[in-house]
Amino acid sequence: MTYREYGTPDTLELTDQPTPSVGPGAVLIRVERAAVNPVDWKLMAGGLDGLLDAVFPVVPGWDVAGVVEQVGPDTPEFAPGDRVAAYGRKDVVSGGTFAEFVALPATSVARVPESVSYDAAAGLPLAGLTAQRSLETLELTETDTLLIHAASGGVGFLAAQLALEIGATVIGTASERNHEKLRALGVTPVTYGDGLAERVRAVAPGGVTAVADFVGGVLSETQTVLAEGGRHISIADPTVEGAGGRWVWVRPDGARLQELLQKVAAGTLRVEIDRTFALAESAAALEANQAGANGKILIDATR
Repeated sequence: MTYREYGTPDTLELTDQPTPSVGPGAVLIRVERAAVNPVDWKLMAGGLDGLLDAVFPVVPGWDVAGVVEQVGPDTPEFAPGDRVAAYGRKDVVSGGTFAEFVALPATSVARVPESVSYDAAAGLPLAGLTAQRSLETLELTETDTLLIHAASGGVGFLAAQLALEIGATVIGTASERNHEKLRALGVTPVTYGDGLAERVRAVAPGGVTAVADFVGGVLSETQTVLAEGGRHISIADPTVEGAGGRWVWVRPDGARLQELLQKVAAGTLRVEIDRTFALAESAAALEANQAGANGKILIDATR
């Protein structure tokens, strides 16, 4: 699937492109599943044009799970037939994962344990690595009370599980229809929107010691509920850096992704899937993500 210029998802076209070259230290992956992330349609709209260069036609997509088809020179880590997954962001927006094949640096790629499905493996990389990096940036410990904005979303749901594994107390904002989903994890849910700060204070009268913002537009609420000396990060609002917070932008990292995949295999981390679209239905997949999904939106590149 490609787009020739910035625009809306309906400008995507199913086209024939050359099979990507496989250079030294790289692997060619036959794509089983790709996953949709909000960054995909934001990039397509030109929203990150000042940050990342694009070479048209662009194949969108950064998340992938599949099988190694070929390895380049000096790539002893992998062999054809290996089940792998990756967060495949590159320096230039061009050859993405909404395709039959994608070539990526071996350093971005991780092995998928046999017990982990391609669906779960594809839905994990960007969201999981972002959640992991966010908690590390917060230096979260078992003594913390963490507020997660958008705790039932793709990144938030994984961050909640990782934070609970650390031993932190977790409060999560979500719509009421997702409260039981969070309670089942061990998260205390609160409804987002007007009056959020009061609802959080009712649960944590002394304030929270850490805040992870995965939605944006909530800096005022964060500042209101944050205890003195507390830490906060955002993946959606760079202005937090002017308010004592950190803006998190995660890097591809195969070794760190391997750690997360092992947690999925062990049953300590769960990736929720909403639905799956065929490759030719990628525009509909992006629109479904824009509308809001209860889990990851996947693309099946085999159909």
